[in-house]
This record gives sequence, C-alpha cells and structure tokens, in this order.
Amino acid sequence: MKITEFLKHNYRHFNAAALIDAAEGYKAHIDKGGKMMVTLAGAMSTAELGISLAEMIRQDKVQIITCTGANLEEDVFNLVAHDYYERIPNYRDLSPEQENDLLERHMNRVTDTCIPEMEAMRRIENVILEEWMKADQAGEAYFPYEFFYKILLSGKLDKSFQIDPKNSWLLEAAKKNLPIIVPGWEDSTLGNMYAGHVISGDIKDVHTVKGGIQYMMFLADWYQKNATEQSTVGFFQIGGGIAGDFPICVVPMLHQDLQKDNVPLWGYFCQISDSTTSYGSYSGAVPNEKITWGKLGIDTPKYIIESDATIVAPLVFAIVLDQ
Repeated sequence: MKITEFLKHNYRHFNAAALIDAAEGYKAHIDKGGKMMVTLAGAMSTAELGISLAEMIRQDKVQIITCTGANLEEDVFNLVAHDYYERIPNYRDLSPEQENDLLERHMNRVTDTCIPEMEAMRRIENVILEEWMKADQAGEAYFPYEFFYKILLSGKLDKSFQIDPKNSWLLEAAKKNLPIIVPGWEDSTLGNMYAGHVISGDIKDVHTVKGGIQYMMFLADWYQKNATEQSTVGFFQIGGGIAGDFPICVVPMLHQDLQKDNVPLWGYFCQISDSTTSYGSYSGAVPNEKITWGKLGIDTPKYIIESDATIVAPLVFAIVLDQ
C-alpha cells in the first residue's frame, strides 16, 4: 500500500484529518499554478528533513525557502559529518556531569542528536571562510545562502560527503538556485564564527554577508515578481519563530508601508506546530489572527496541524509527491 493510500484510509479525524486536508490543499495550490514557500524553524535539518524536502525541491513543489541559520548550516553539517554524529535516546536522563562530558568531547547536543564540532562545524568554517575573505577583499557582498551555494557547487566538499547527496535539501536547492531567506542568520554557529572573524580582522567589512533588512528588500522584490492573482504564493510553515514571522510580513509591508494595492495576499497557509494556542504567542496563534495583520484573507485556505513536525512534515510531503 502506498503511503498516501494508508494515510487517507487511517487519518480521518482531528489532527490526522487536518494533515490530509493541508496536504490536499498544498497539492491544489501547486496544481493551479501557484508557488510555495516552505519555512523551517527549530532544527529540522538535524532531524534529517532533507530526505523528504530534497525530493520536494527536485519535483518543483517548493519555489522559495525561509529558514533559521541553524537549519541552513546543519543540513551541510550532516552532509559532511554524518558518520561522526551520535544519537542519545536517553537524553532526558543525562546528568549535568554527563552533559559536560559531551561538551569536553566537542559534541553539541540537539535533543537526542549530537553534532560533532570538529568534523562538522570547523570543517565547514575553514571552507566558507575562504569565500567570505575572497568576497570581502573584492568589495562584494552576498546573502548567507549564496555563500553556501558557492562551496556546495564548487565541488570542494564532494569527497567529504557522508550521506547520499540526494538527501541534502540545501544541495538540491543550490542546483536549482532557489532563493533562501535566512532572517537572524547571526543567531547561528557560523554567524558567531563570522562575527569572530570580523572582530579578529580577517574580514574587514561586516556587511560582506548581507543582513536582515537586505533580505526583506530581496523578498519584497521576489514576491512582487512571483505573486499574481492567477498564481499566488502559498506559505507552508514548519514550526514558528522568526522563520515564519519574518517572511509572512512581506505582504503587509508592501500594502501598508509601500502603499501598493496590486499585491495579492498569501494564497495558502498551513502551519505545523506543537505550540498550543496561548496568550501573546505567535507560534501558537490561530491562522485567523493573521487576517487582522493583513497577511491572509477571509477566503485564504488555512490549516493548522498541532503535532510534531518531524513526524508530520514528511507525511504531508509524501501526499504532495503522490508516494
């Protein structure tokens, strides 16, 4: 039995039914010529979402991505250092002393998975620093994702791959030159490293890596070129936080701050979140709240799946891919 057949037979009510509805809505949006933004919060790359997301990119089911700096870099960390990762199923039982032991071994824990600093983070730092310095010395500036595309497409890392490269969503995105919005990139391991290299003088111009305001300007231009009444852009949000809040605001910015009246609202909205509805929470806000901010319309297809994205997202993608 295909995954889609199994899901449609068994997932009939509550969050399970919301999953089916959201996936069907995603397919309908793409089938009528719409484009889709996928946003990645948390540590979805370390959860190896690339296994399913890369295929979505290959089959043109995703046209633009917004992600945290962590998700951007951690897909590449996994690509080159997978064999050195350690999984700790009993992470809830670790004592402070055991956590410190991981620190001393340079194993940075993300829930049940430890990222090896030397094999992953420092290896990528050495390669990307060359690109940062080259751009800096030439007086050029690029977005964070563009620097990653340079090192991935250069072939410099090919011999270091430790997973099947078809399971790297960032590598697939690089091949298609997909735009990737990375708000708050400074809040990432490589962002911290970049700051260190600016402080130490290796990089002279702090703006060699472009920042958030430039990203919003870039997104505004992209959105106006790609969103039409006949072909709107959908918004598939995995988790919450800045990865979701930053890009969705481009529409009210264009309407309210630039006074543009010919820009369509987001044409589809779905959020997968385990953040329950609560006072003042953005991640836990119901989609209708976004109507009041000028992000979604009364008739925009809206879905919320209150569950674990590591479980739900690959299933939604399976339906969209007709697997």
